[in-house]
Amino acid sequence: MRQHLKIIEAIGRRIEQVVRGVEGTASVYAEKPANARYIDVRIDRDEAARNWMSVDEIQETIAVAVGGMNISETVEGRERYPINLRYPPEYRSSVAALRALPMVTEKEYQVELGDVAKIEIKDGPDMIRSENARLSGWVLIDIRGRDLGAYVAEARQRVQEQIALPPGYSLAWSGQYEYLERAQQRLLLIIPLTVVLILVMLFMVFRNLVEPLLVMVALSVALVGGLWLLALLDYNLSVAVGVGFIALAGVAAEFGIVMLVYLDQAVAQQRPTCLAELREAVIDGAARRVRPKAMTATVIIAGLLPIMFGDGAGSEVMRRIAAPMVGGMITAPLVSMVLIPVLYFLWQRRGLAR
Repeated sequence: MRQHLKIIEAIGRRIEQVVRGVEGTASVYAEKPANARYIDVRIDRDEAARNWMSVDEIQETIAVAVGGMNISETVEGRERYPINLRYPPEYRSSVAALRALPMVTEKEYQVELGDVAKIEIKDGPDMIRSENARLSGWVLIDIRGRDLGAYVAEARQRVQEQIALPPGYSLAWSGQYEYLERAQQRLLLIIPLTVVLILVMLFMVFRNLVEPLLVMVALSVALVGGLWLLALLDYNLSVAVGVGFIALAGVAAEFGIVMLVYLDQAVAQQRPTCLAELREAVIDGAARRVRPKAMTATVIIAGLLPIMFGDGAGSEVMRRIAAPMVGGMITAPLVSMVLIPVLYFLWQRRGLAR
């Protein structure tokens, strides 16, 4: 086992050297599982028997003399403090002092601990860790000024290129990266499924494929405002940011759907027969949504600003959720009031020409 721990420690030190050169590394520390110093007490059973002492008595003496034993508790108001009994430091401060530790035998004569036990300092593992019934060592990494996903990707590539693992040994990246990886795998499944369901429901509402596609095209452009604000605030992409973009996408899609409903109503009511009448109908339908969209965007931004400027517990995560929404509420209304009416006009113009 000790040989395996030494190999794990050597691999950890090598990883520490490689990762230290990766951009964004604030600190890195490789555990040293095979480096620790212990006082080894081996009881000589024959000598203990000659001195009328049992192994249990010797072990109890060592435990009380060196480690101490709580014999009572002192009460000071609402505070409680244990009363610990053990030998003074001069009796346990060195190996020589432990060898001379006095003990009284059953026959009521005094012997030293060194007479009935062999005491020496030995090297051993600091802590034996295991994962899935396999010995393991940890390299603790703290990053700053860089997103977690990109950092781990670069660090993993460098470790694979510069470190050759012996047979039977493996590496695994754990910690917060595991949660990010799980979230990415779920989002890769959920996001396409959600988009398909939205398209299906929009098709069932509008009874055509063009208007759902107009909503999706405008939706992708509406998210740009959130990306701009993230870049301005120097926020990295994370799960919290992804949640904010999902919420923004829902609001932006709602803007586009309601705008198309009003445009359809204006065209159906006015029944244009030429481009000029079609333009007037589109402008009339879009103009009806200016005040509601401005009010909605203003209320959302006003509601999220306290989160953006808060500094309480959990504010860092909440700011990253709110930032895409705040930035998107600048571009999403503009996209729905400018881009969607233009695309709708171009689509209806082709039908009018036919």
